[in-house]
Amino acid sequence: MTPPVLGTLETALYAEDLAAAEAFWTGVIGLTVITRVPGRHVFFRTTDTPRPQVLLVFDPRATARPPAPDARLPVPPHGATGPGHACLAAAPDTLDDWRAHLESRGIAIEADFRWPNGARSIYFRDPAGNSIELADPAIWAADR
Repeated sequence: MTPPVLGTLETALYAEDLAAAEAFWTGVIGLTVITRVPGRHVFFRTTDTPRPQVLLVFDPRATARPPAPDARLPVPPHGATGPGHACLAAAPDTLDDWRAHLESRGIAIEADFRWPNGARSIYFRDPAGNSIELADPAIWAADR
């Protein structure tokens, strides 16, 4: 029998300009930095409830290298090329406010639509070109 998972703990995106990523995720999206290693990564808290969830932004040039043999944390190499995608949940009654907020910051909205079940998503890009979505969690409601 397959053991159960508790949910998604981390989401990873890749950006070569970590300063721009940090400015975007803190200044525009309002996340809090929980740790950073210059030239390698910056991590953000997305929520603590019901469990901690974080957004990890790595410089793919740094994470493509294998860890040193004596590394304290021997995380295997990883990375991606091209734009990735991440979706953050937002209360449906805040999506108009989110759209106005993003547009006031000069961020182009690429798509804003309702899914067949009526839930709404807004898509835009972060400074690294990743596709970011803010969505009503009902897009994945079990009764879809």
